[in-house]
Amino acid sequence: MQVQTIKVMVTYMITRLILFDIDGTLLMSKGIGRESKRRAMLEYFGEVGDLDNHVFGGKTDWFTLVELLESFGKTSEDIGRELPIFEEIMARHMNELRDQFVADPIPHAMELVNCLREREDTMIGLVTGNMSKTAPIKLEMAGYDPAWFSVGAYGNESPDRNELPRLAIERAEALTGTTFTGDQVIVIGDTVADIDAARAVDATSVAVCTGFVHRDKLICKDPDFLLADLSTFVDLIMDET
Repeated sequence: MQVQTIKVMVTYMITRLILFDIDGTLLMSKGIGRESKRRAMLEYFGEVGDLDNHVFGGKTDWFTLVELLESFGKTSEDIGRELPIFEEIMARHMNELRDQFVADPIPHAMELVNCLREREDTMIGLVTGNMSKTAPIKLEMAGYDPAWFSVGAYGNESPDRNELPRLAIERAEALTGTTFTGDQVIVIGDTVADIDAARAVDATSVAVCTGFVHRDKLICKDPDFLLADLSTFVDLIMDET
């Protein structure tokens, strides 16, 4: 009697969506963002405003350009219309500069990303103030494959950082056919804006003290979890949420 081998396909249900910030959370890019933005702004707008003293943390690139250029008569609506071209220019400059700058993964961040990629129940994505064409360059410089992050929402898509998690969740739902409730979503970042963005979609907020924001400022925002770094994420959070 011939024995037939039947292959049983098991479909694992994605039940958790983890959204990472980039700068200060996954990597430190050490100046390439500011310099490529300077060159792109000079080329396209002819002005850079107070770029040297500007604080980028927690802001979208759209909002940053508004802050830098509003004294030159640029509105948020103006910037939104011009971002598609500006983003291409900035990505070109960043690619030209990448051999002159270093981007290092934050300690323990690469290990966590690789760990989460192996979990059948988890999808990882990005919620970042970087634009969609510059974020992959920074990731590659630090050794990450942008394709590891199944979905993303970026700083050229809204001046309001709080809008980005919603976009990422919608894209994850479209990709998986799963509806993600707030308790299934975790937003990880190093600024108070990341905590606010998590709360905007009722997600679990995880703040890490690996960026430029002092621990005390993060504590004042009362995140759901506050970590020194990402080495304890799986043990402290994955089994608790």
